[in-house]
Parts: sequence; C-alpha cells; structure tokens
Amino acid sequence: MTELLTPIRNGTSAAEAESPVREALAQLKKKRDFRAHLLAYVLVNAFLWLIWAVVLTAADGPWFPWPLLPLVGWGIGLIFHAWDTYGRKPFSDAEIAREVERLRDRSLR
Repeated sequence: MTELLTPIRNGTSAAEAESPVREALAQLKKKRDFRAHLLAYVLVNAFLWLIWAVVLTAADGPWFPWPLLPLVGWGIGLIFHAWDTYGRKPFSDAEIAREVERLRDRSLR
C-alpha cells in the first residue's frame, strides 16, 4: 500500500495517483466477471448436452442436437465479452486530445 502513496509524496496529486489504481481495479473486475461468465457458459451448456443425451437414449425421437443452438448463440456473446475484457486497448493520450479538439471546434460553430 505504501507504494501507492509514493506518487502523492512526490508531488503528484491524489487524483493522478489514484487513476491507475482505479483503472487496474476496473480491469481486474472485468477479468473476474468474464471468468464467471465463462464458468456459467461451460456448466449450463454441459448440463444441456447431458439432458439431450439422456432424452436421446430414453426415446426414439429425432436426434437433432438442439444444444448447439444455445451453445452457438451464447458463445457469440461470450466472444464479445472476451474481446471487451482482453482485446480492447485503452485510448491513447493523442486520441483523447484529438477528440477533445474536435468537440471543442464543433462547439465553437
């Protein structure tokens, strides 16, 4: 914890020192949420495949593997969640400055 206070002692404002900590905590929360989402995906889909297998052996009905539908649909959402968690890069200072300038120019019109 003392290493987090070092920037404050070196003349950096508390808000500037806290910003990287907040970003790190937000990223850790996103990773934890993704792992929970992945676990739910695996467990629920395994259960659906188990139901399908039990019903398939108990009845002589059609064998269409219906668990593929939620597997693929939910999988698409999981891919987007993974991309949001691990694939996105933070905005650079140049991008932020460019956008601020663009918005400033637009508001002056």
